[in-house]
Amino acid sequence: MSRRRQAVTTAETAPEVRPRGGHRAGRKRGLPGARDRYFDVLRAVALVRVVAYHTFGWAWAGLVFPSMGVMFGLAGTLMAKSLERPAPRVVRDRLRRLLPPFWFWGAFVVLAMLVHGWMPGWEIVYWIVPLGDPPGNAWGEQAWEILWYLRTYLWFVLLSPLLLRIFRLAPVPVLVLSLAPVLVLNFLRDAPDNRFGSALWDLATYLFCWLLGFAHRDGVLRRLRPAAVVAASLAALAYGGWFAFAHRAEYGTYDLDEIPLAQAFWSAGFVTLLLYFKAARGVDFAWSARFRRLDRTVTIFNGRAVTIYLWHEIALILAVPLIDQFWKVPAFEAWLPLESQWFLFAVGWVLIWLAIVLFGWVEDVAARKRPRLLP
Repeated sequence: MSRRRQAVTTAETAPEVRPRGGHRAGRKRGLPGARDRYFDVLRAVALVRVVAYHTFGWAWAGLVFPSMGVMFGLAGTLMAKSLERPAPRVVRDRLRRLLPPFWFWGAFVVLAMLVHGWMPGWEIVYWIVPLGDPPGNAWGEQAWEILWYLRTYLWFVLLSPLLLRIFRLAPVPVLVLSLAPVLVLNFLRDAPDNRFGSALWDLATYLFCWLLGFAHRDGVLRRLRPAAVVAASLAALAYGGWFAFAHRAEYGTYDLDEIPLAQAFWSAGFVTLLLYFKAARGVDFAWSARFRRLDRTVTIFNGRAVTIYLWHEIALILAVPLIDQFWKVPAFEAWLPLESQWFLFAVGWVLIWLAIVLFGWVEDVAARKRPRLLP
């Protein structure tokens, strides 16, 4: 089963609320309601990298920036913060913000697959609540294969009240032991080759990153010694990188998305360094507000993260026949790099922005906000 897939955090990307008195007022450190631009920038970078990976298929992309590990780490931090409120309410709010955009997008995909001969069985219930991978046919696979992330995120949300209780019993030991499940699945007992097994693999792969978010929120990372954090992170990176390259022949690639154990350890080391840097230094990337276009783009990306994630593959799919039409125009054929993957990347982003404008308002409705074209 292919694991070449990327993700971004959902359900935590509400648009920034700017107080009166200026464009930058809400970004000053310490003001209630101000967004943390460090997290926002990381999420925006992950979104761009997701689209780039699905355009170019770079095997080295996960080594440069393990988007999934980073996003699960950020989501864990935000989930721990949210669980300062009653757990049932938090879980209900997460479901409310995640599922309506999924249903809206899913209506298009399911209808298209039905038109192309798909006959669903009882598994279609996973298109309502994706506790398992939603089914589909080969025609729509490129669109629906990304839904593994929603399934994994949803399970982490449901398990978080229990996970947070267990984590707080012994934070550092529990964090270290959270890498044990992926080791067990890899070396001792493989997961079943079904929806349940697929979910187990993904939960095991990103459990450390999710709990690392708890550690950041609870101040556990800040209290650790820098030398110990750096040494442990470099060791995890070294093991993950070594495993990926040492087993390249077995997996046919060193792409971390195809090698869960390597992904788990590389992401663990990478995300630990990112979150420890944030915890120890208190960096907030507030400087980004000085660059208004960049700042505005980051705001839009975070306010429409679910839309971008769900629709980006469809945008890339539609970009191909659209570019085919460009070949019929002599001027386009002569002057545009129609064969370049970079041109596909650019056209894909044009279509993604179109999806943001046309469909992004669903995220506002899900968050019980006034619908807007852009956040």
